[in-house]
Amino acid sequence: MTATAQSAARRAGPGAARRLAGALHRRPRLRLSLLLTAPLLWLTVLYLGSLGVLFVSAFWTTDTFTSAVVKVWSADNFHALLTTPVYRQVIVRSIGVALAVTALCAVIAFPLAFYTARVARPRWRPLLVVAILTPLWASYLVKVYAWRLILSQGGLADWVLEPFGLTGPGFGLPATVLTLTYLWLPYMILPVHTALERLPAGLLDASADLGARPSRTFRSVVLPMVLPSVAAGSVFTFSLSLGDYITVQIVGGKTQLIGNLVYSDIELDLPMAAALGTVPVVVIVLYLLAMRRTGALSSL
Repeated sequence: MTATAQSAARRAGPGAARRLAGALHRRPRLRLSLLLTAPLLWLTVLYLGSLGVLFVSAFWTTDTFTSAVVKVWSADNFHALLTTPVYRQVIVRSIGVALAVTALCAVIAFPLAFYTARVARPRWRPLLVVAILTPLWASYLVKVYAWRLILSQGGLADWVLEPFGLTGPGFGLPATVLTLTYLWLPYMILPVHTALERLPAGLLDASADLGARPSRTFRSVVLPMVLPSVAAGSVFTFSLSLGDYITVQIVGGKTQLIGNLVYSDIELDLPMAAALGTVPVVVIVLYLLAMRRTGALSSL
């Protein structure tokens, strides 16, 4: 290639790039579509595709002799979920545990977040936020096994309650709720802390100037403005608690939740495990639709 041809090619390259950049600049929707193609493809194929396969496999059956999956369409698995008392009890218990953990996280998180956002000195607030985040950096299993040691017979819980003539909860449903509350509490504190930090101080002063007592200020000013953030935090605590199965295996004793049944059926009856796995998905979607009315999704 001659020097003239090489220089012409070099001039054509930047020119083509400039024309392409100009075309994308004039068409913002095309530019946005090209930017979102890869993540949307990942979401559609890997995430939504896997959920679709899960839902489809829930309509298959299992050979009772070989435990092999038989691709024969049937609604027997969902019928069993609705008619078998054990499955109904486990589903209701799992939803109850998720709601209990969410309620406890909200009750504990609000005073902690109020202190870190409104009471503590400004120079200490970043350190307090880091302290709240610190448990998230530790291993999940380490934290759960630490609670197993605390709640075991003769453990720290028994030692603290022994002077009062009480004993710890041991292993079971209360231990599961307590451990899950500890695990997911930071996910509730952080959005509430952010909402309280953004709360204008003038609103609180105006409420006090108008003669409102602190309780009335909390009900009429603070709570309505912070409630979307509480709902946003509940999305995390509810969904994470509903799908958890490791904690209940370690500290739950004989308690069974949805995750445990899915784990136990995955080898013997895969279609039934898939049907059980669709229950948390449906419940979480309904929960998100309910939280959407509170403005929680915009606070995430």
